[in-house]
Amino acid sequence: MRGLPMPSVPSPLPTSPHVRSLWPMLRALLGRWRSSLRLLRPAHVEANRAKIAVAQLGHQYANKVVALQDVDLNVRSGEFVCLLGPSGCGKSTLLYALAGQVKPTGGTVSIDGKPIHGPGPERLLMFQEAALFPWLTVRGNITFALAAKGVPRAQRKERADAFIRRVQLTGFEDTLPHQLSGGMKMRASLARALAMDPAVLLMDEPFGSLDAQTRIHMQELLQSIWMRTGKTVVFVTHDVHEALMLGTRVVLMAPRPGRVVRDLEVHLPMPRKPEDAGLNEMTRHVRELLRQVEGPAPREPVPRPPPAPHPAVPAHGLARPAR
Repeated sequence: MRGLPMPSVPSPLPTSPHVRSLWPMLRALLGRWRSSLRLLRPAHVEANRAKIAVAQLGHQYANKVVALQDVDLNVRSGEFVCLLGPSGCGKSTLLYALAGQVKPTGGTVSIDGKPIHGPGPERLLMFQEAALFPWLTVRGNITFALAAKGVPRAQRKERADAFIRRVQLTGFEDTLPHQLSGGMKMRASLARALAMDPAVLLMDEPFGSLDAQTRIHMQELLQSIWMRTGKTVVFVTHDVHEALMLGTRVVLMAPRPGRVVRDLEVHLPMPRKPEDAGLNEMTRHVRELLRQVEGPAPREPVPRPPPAPHPAVPAHGLARPAR
């Protein structure tokens, strides 16, 4: 038809020099995003192949707060699983249920196919504090635990000293806890835990109170010990970088009610360093995932009742009250 303008065909690529200059940066960002996806893959572990099996776990405290709801988690032997999420997402409640310190109000927790009904020698829980006996030395704290486990007296000192060397506390065997720094106390607590030789090590933010430099040192130490021993570890943290630095799997949890929203395998070779480029890219990706899930679980909309009708007012107004 004559008189009508022909539609313009958009150019497939921007022609502005300023816009073209952004393409290298956009390609680099896309490459990093793809790298994060390659290193983080959904985890699929069958219950019959798991050392720790959690099924439909729920827990409600006496004040009616729902700490956990329908949590399913299977952990293979030798895995280092980090429970990651904001405060109030139930990660510590889940850890204490694994330790047998909390009796869930719903669901099941088992290890090696046997239900967990309380604490047991095959599991050891490390708290946020070192929890050392203040009147015992570093060696004394370890030998006391070994005595409680039934290790013969002749073997206790040698075994304690071996784990003191492993956590790099040689020379502090006869030192009391108040004479140690925070990081050294946590190393002594870790030595005691490893000397007990549990099948499963449960750790509740053990490095949360340490300064940044000491925390990195403890992460590298724990990583090297795990690579040497192959222990099954479940580690609670709210630090994304720490979870990806240590974990072979990262389980993302969300609050109100506490629930698992992502279960990701970390395919980054060990040993890992805090400055690894792949680690930092994954950290950015997981932080974005957490921002998406940190809100409360979606609820069904509650229908509102219709508004009450206003009383009709006559056109000529209300009658004046009699005096």
